[in-house]
Amino acid sequence: MPRRFGFLAVGLVFALIAPVRAQTSNAPPDNTKAPTPANNSDIDKVERVIAARREYQKSLEVLRTHYITAGDIERARWAEDELLQFHRILKQSFRLELDVPPPTLQASYNIPEANEMYKQAITYKDKGWGTDYTDNQRRAELLLQKLLSDHPQSDKISDAAYQLGDVYESKAYRENDRAAHYFERCFQWNPKTQFDARLRAARLYERSIGERNHAIEIYREVINRETDPKRIEEAQKRLADLSAAK
Repeated sequence: MPRRFGFLAVGLVFALIAPVRAQTSNAPPDNTKAPTPANNSDIDKVERVIAARREYQKSLEVLRTHYITAGDIERARWAEDELLQFHRILKQSFRLELDVPPPTLQASYNIPEANEMYKQAITYKDKGWGTDYTDNQRRAELLLQKLLSDHPQSDKISDAAYQLGDVYESKAYRENDRAAHYFERCFQWNPKTQFDARLRAARLYERSIGERNHAIEIYREVINRETDPKRIEEAQKRLADLSAAK
């Protein structure tokens, strides 16, 4: 299978992500979020951008399908190439409450389809160099986001959140605020997670985002809730350093 078709095999099935994500934004306010503007005048505008992205992708997919059905291979390739470039564009979240699902989701069920999405995302994540690496990070992001959207009760949502945090912190994105929130969702959705999500969230809040008080809260949670001695030692050291700096 040519590379472009491999990419679009992931991308063409995601038209329903945004509507489901919009539903999650109706949950109670998340008090762990970073400070947002004093007013909410941009929310409707951001929602329009999200809807426009969704409609643009869907329109290209419909056009591509039309040309394939009509046997117009050249124009089908044009639509496919434009879809590929669309997926490669870094799409800013603008408002995290419209992007990150709420902390109240319950990871309750073993869902085979979600398991397969997670497994496929991991086969792409962190693979390759240069453009291939960036494309694979996009592929992983799309699959992990689809998992959260389509299967919000899957027992894989916590793991998916951790992997999204790692993706958004990676050099393909460098979205530290977004990464921190997904790391938080990992341990909020599964307090017994085996991942070092608490430490990674705390580091980002302390060093990149500048929310030292929130970082302190999470470092304390590492000490009180985790069993890994190295994680606990790091959290204790960071707490001591932050206390001394006050």
